[in-house]
Amino acid sequence: MTRTVTLTANDGSQVQYVDTGAPMQGGMKDVYFSPDKTYVVAFFRDKFKPAEYTAQKDRLTTITNTYRERIFNQAGGDYWKDLFCWPTKVVEYNGLIGVVAPVYQSKFFFKYGYNPAGAAIASIVGKEKEGKWFAAAQFRNHNFKLHLDDRELGDWFKFILVCIRIARAVRRMHAAGLAHSDLSYKNVLVDPVSGSASIIDIDGLVVPGKFPPDVIGTPDFIAPEVMATKHLPKEDPARKLPSISTDRHALAVMVYMYLLYRHPLRGGKVNDLDAERDEVLSMGEKALFIEHPTDTSNRPRLDQVKPTHLPWADVNKLPYTLCGPHLKALFDKAFINGLHHPAERPTADDWESALLKTVDSLQPCQNPQCAQKWFVFDNSTQPVCPFCGTRYKGQLPILNFYWARKPGAYVPENHRLMVYHNQYLYQWHVNRNITPNERLTDAQKKPVGYFVQHQGNWVLVNQAMPDLKDVTADAAIPIGQMVVLKDNQQLLLSKDEGGHLVIVQLVAN
Repeated sequence: MTRTVTLTANDGSQVQYVDTGAPMQGGMKDVYFSPDKTYVVAFFRDKFKPAEYTAQKDRLTTITNTYRERIFNQAGGDYWKDLFCWPTKVVEYNGLIGVVAPVYQSKFFFKYGYNPAGAAIASIVGKEKEGKWFAAAQFRNHNFKLHLDDRELGDWFKFILVCIRIARAVRRMHAAGLAHSDLSYKNVLVDPVSGSASIIDIDGLVVPGKFPPDVIGTPDFIAPEVMATKHLPKEDPARKLPSISTDRHALAVMVYMYLLYRHPLRGGKVNDLDAERDEVLSMGEKALFIEHPTDTSNRPRLDQVKPTHLPWADVNKLPYTLCGPHLKALFDKAFINGLHHPAERPTADDWESALLKTVDSLQPCQNPQCAQKWFVFDNSTQPVCPFCGTRYKGQLPILNFYWARKPGAYVPENHRLMVYHNQYLYQWHVNRNITPNERLTDAQKKPVGYFVQHQGNWVLVNQAMPDLKDVTADAAIPIGQMVVLKDNQQLLLSKDEGGHLVIVQLVAN
């Protein structure tokens, strides 16, 4: 029998939910919709002992009040509403405690599901797009009966955008002194069609020194030091618990899996004949990067790999280096240097910066049938899409960025922009002191120039760069005019402090 329950939340406001007798069930909570379906009320299923109940209520109250206000009630706070599904209130009913949270945006629900959809296959249309659906190769392999409809999969560019948003959200959490503690593809909703992501299950946040973690994490994402010491009592000083440093490991795993559709530590090496002990060792004390440059003992063995996991499980065919130099360097830090040394792991800010530079290194594949549609330029004179093998044909312009450490003395910035038809220049390309993040003003989000092919040449059209100058030809390029790109040409984009000089590189093939 369906009934509407009315409660008073901890902030004094009225909350309603519809109890049909069959709530949606998560790992730890029962979830009910409000009558208008704009929010949900989620109760922890198990009743806590009095001391645990008090501690949990304190944690949830702090998360919904203090920390929510720190993130959302600041200048630019609205930006984070899309990146977090943050609980807003605490409720209590019949000895149970729960939270009120916004309903997920419609883009985070499957629209098409599996393809082909068969009567024997339970439909996932209308189900949440948990990240796990998009981090494994078989769900995109047409030979797998449960492969996702291509219209759900987006492309490689969009997955990089997904990773940027996840890294940005984690960076904001960590800046507030919070650790998620269970960061995984289970607790992140993604939409590869729009390149969107939202972190969920915020109610388990760890506040160092105040609120310890409730769980050690989700398999695949538990840091090696947590896995290796999980047998110890929580009070043992040698026991490692979820923290900001373990979030960094989970974030690195997530980025790797969303871009390469395989796990960075699950290879062919067997550390113990007992399956449970092997899992503890392989993900803990003996964890080894499957693409380690000198220790190849954990390379995936293709004779043991399911055909539906190919070609992604073949690290020789699709190595992690295809992600470009910026991400390759961070994968090395995360899975070689920092795998067993948490202090050396890249921060969320490191990932955000590297992913943004990687966006500028992307080139559209010229094969319209390519599933990934984009690839990172490999710095060769004959670039090839690593995903479909299509060789790039034609002239390929590249802008290499330089900046003035002191007036007139320009040094390379280890940053480049690939040019393609209708590629845009933005303020952050013009000046290194502007970063494309949540602090951008509306004016800074507008393009200041664009590239097109015109009469057989590549040209840059100046939309809003008052200082644009062809240094090589000693000629100003007024707003509204264009300049033809030439090999080794120097273009000054801005005279301001932090302004960029670019050197044009034309790759012809």
